[in-house]
Amino acid sequence: MSGIFITSLWQDPYWFFGASFLVIFSVCCHEFMHAWIALKEGDPTAADAGHLTLNPLKQMGVYSLLLLALFGIAWGQVPVNPANFRSRLSDVKVSLAGPLTNLFLALGMLILCAVLLHARIGHERAVQMVFYGCVLNQVLFILNMIPVPGFDGYNIVKHFFPRFLQLKSEASTIVTVVLIVVLFSCIKYLFAFARFIGFALLALISEIL
Repeated sequence: MSGIFITSLWQDPYWFFGASFLVIFSVCCHEFMHAWIALKEGDPTAADAGHLTLNPLKQMGVYSLLLLALFGIAWGQVPVNPANFRSRLSDVKVSLAGPLTNLFLALGMLILCAVLLHARIGHERAVQMVFYGCVLNQVLFILNMIPVPGFDGYNIVKHFFPRFLQLKSEASTIVTVVLIVVLFSCIKYLFAFARFIGFALLALISEIL
């Protein structure tokens, strides 16, 4: 999704509401798993703050939902206190929980899409929307695994290579801004790559079915 996303509300309401639901659902599942795994690893911070929910107002907030409606850009965040973790790898587990959730959602939607096509049930646009959910969650997985501050991949890489990512705060901010700008300027290519992977896997699953 790019440009002024809200214009699709008038041009194609089905796409607007369908895509918005998939983004909200995927982001909320991502954040829920962060909160749940953090609790399992000894940190109740997110759970105590009410993040064991799929409520988008809690997981994403008003500003994120507003920017999603306007520009197709959204995010979520849960509070975590690493001091409460039980083991050295707890931070890695919590960071991985969100992206892996998106990966499993992508796989689940891909399988559902293949079943719908094989059984020839469901409206064509509904099947297309399910496939979009697969593509979207692939993109969310890839984005979150990039080692940029603010993304889950940064916490994972920092855990194993702490010196590699040690930058002064000023330099870190500049690098983060530049990388985020580059990422979002290339987002259409990332979606194209995810669609290619999705079509390839869909063809493979269809052969099995």
